[in-house]
Amino acid sequence: MDASVGPVFWILAAVTILSGIAVVSLKNIFHCALFLILCLFSVAGIYILLHAEFLAAAQVLIYVGAVAILMIFAIMLTSGLASRTIKQVNKHALTALFACVLFVFVVIGLIFKSNVWNWARVPLPEDNVMTIGKLLMTKYMLPFEVVSVLLLAALIGAITLAREEEA
Repeated sequence: MDASVGPVFWILAAVTILSGIAVVSLKNIFHCALFLILCLFSVAGIYILLHAEFLAAAQVLIYVGAVAILMIFAIMLTSGLASRTIKQVNKHALTALFACVLFVFVVIGLIFKSNVWNWARVPLPEDNVMTIGKLLMTKYMLPFEVVSVLLLAALIGAITLAREEEA
């Protein structure tokens, strides 16, 4: 990563962390889904900074374009779930907070303890995206199609459940 992308990385990292916190802490499930989309977009921005354009495109197309939108459709199709607030009660919130703070301090300590970062100095191959595309359309064609059928079945299931609730 170049020194010029440092501020952009920190902005994207902050957006990712803050939107991730909003996903798990907001009470309106529709707003949680919107913040999930923001989080996934910022992760795609980090992929672009790492010169992994194919991963960024896959992140946007698969996660934002399919999974998150499917979740929003499911929320909107269930009767009135988007407008309700979910009651969030956790008896172990203090324990979870302690575990999270401990985890953050351990990770920060490990980062500062590791002085040597093995960055790959070898440039990426020129035909990296073409190789991935060929593998998706040859060797991994069946899993790729199975996932698309699974997403279609989930969408049909959400519509069916929404119609049963209305009747």
